[in-house]
Amino acid sequence: MSSGDHPGKWNSESERLGVKVDGLSLRNPFLVASGPPTSNANVIGKAFDEGWAGAVTKTTLLDHRKIRNVSPRYARWRDSGGRIVGWENIELISDRPFADWLDDFRRLKDRYPERVVIASVMEEANRDAWAEVIGRSLEAGVDGIELNLSCPHGLPERRMGSAMGQDPELLAEVCGWAAACRDGRPMWAKLTPNVTDIAAMGKIALDAGCTGVSAINTILSVMRIDLETLRPEPSVEGYSTAGGYSGTAVRPIALRMCMELGLMMTERSGDQAGVLSAMGGVETGEDAAQYLLAGASTVQVCTGVMIHGYDMVQPMCAGLRSFMVRHGFESIEAFRGRALPWLTSHSHLVQLQEDARAQRGKPAIEVARDADWRGDRIVEQSGLLSG
Repeated sequence: MSSGDHPGKWNSESERLGVKVDGLSLRNPFLVASGPPTSNANVIGKAFDEGWAGAVTKTTLLDHRKIRNVSPRYARWRDSGGRIVGWENIELISDRPFADWLDDFRRLKDRYPERVVIASVMEEANRDAWAEVIGRSLEAGVDGIELNLSCPHGLPERRMGSAMGQDPELLAEVCGWAAACRDGRPMWAKLTPNVTDIAAMGKIALDAGCTGVSAINTILSVMRIDLETLRPEPSVEGYSTAGGYSGTAVRPIALRMCMELGLMMTERSGDQAGVLSAMGGVETGEDAAQYLLAGASTVQVCTGVMIHGYDMVQPMCAGLRSFMVRHGFESIEAFRGRALPWLTSHSHLVQLQEDARAQRGKPAIEVARDADWRGDRIVEQSGLLSG
C-alpha cells in the first residue's frame, strides 16, 4: 500500500468512479491540473494523500532561467456574497530546474505507483528541444505527457504557449514532433480557448498524432481597472498585462468548447477518436458530471484547489457518486457523452419547435417576434423565455 492510500476509504467508490482512459487506470476521474497546486513533488504528494487519482505537473522546460515571475500576479473577482467566482493570473510556467523535475517524477512514481503523473512540458518551436524535454520526462517514469500549447501570457513573444495553439500550421508541426517521441504513452495537447474554433484545433492535434486533448486553458482577460488609480490590475509597479481567466465564471464557456470537442471526437473512429481531459470552473461533483456528460474521460481542477484546498476531492467524489446513484449509472462510461446528441443547430431547434407545436397544439410563445416586446414588461417577458 502506498503512503497515499486510505485503508477502506476508497474501496466503496473504486468500481463506480474508476476510469480507464488512454491506457491509464484511475481510481476516479479527478486530476489536479497544471499550475501552482502541482508546482513540486511535495504538494502533488499532498494531493495524492487526499485521494486525487493523478496530477498534471506545472509546466516545465529545459532552461528554467527564461522564467521570471512578478508579484502580485493574481486578481480575483467576488460575487455580492464574497465568494470567489473569477480568478486571473499572470503566472508563468515553472521556474524550477528541469533536473529537479526529473527527480520529482521519479520520487512521485516510487512513492505513489498507482497514481497517474502527467508531465506538462513547453518549448520553443524547435524539434530537438521538444524531443529532449519529452524524452527525458518519459525516461524519468511519468505516465504521459501534456503539451502546453495554450498559456496565454508571458511567453508568446518566444512563439510558445498560445502562440503555438493559435497557429494551425505550427500546432500541427509541434504536435507531430512531440507525437514521434511519445513512446506509446498518452500525449494530450492542452488547447487554448482564445481561438475561433477549438474543435478544429483539437482535430489538428489528434491528426498530428496526439492521443487526446486537454481543454480549456485560461481565457485571456483583464480583470478590472481601478477607478481610483485608473490603472488595470493586478498592478505591478503601476502597470499590468492581460492574463488568464479561470474559476466558476468560465464554466459555461469551457463546457461549450468541451462539447464541441466531444462532438468532433464522436465523428472519428476507433483509436483515432482521441480522449478529452476537461477543465474549467470545476468545484463540485455535479460540475464534473457535466463535463463527463459532454464526453470527457477525466476532469482537471486547478483554481478550485487554490480556493478550497486539496481535500475538495473528497466531496467532489461524493457528489459525483450521488449523481450516478440517482440515475442508476454503475460506471462513468455508462453516461460519458450522454449530453452530446442533444446539442444541435439553431435552425434545427426552430424546426423541432414548429413540428412539436403542430403535433401537440401547443400555444404560441408570447414573444415570438421582436415586435412583441413591451417596455413595461421587459423583465417579465425575459423570464418567460428563460429555460
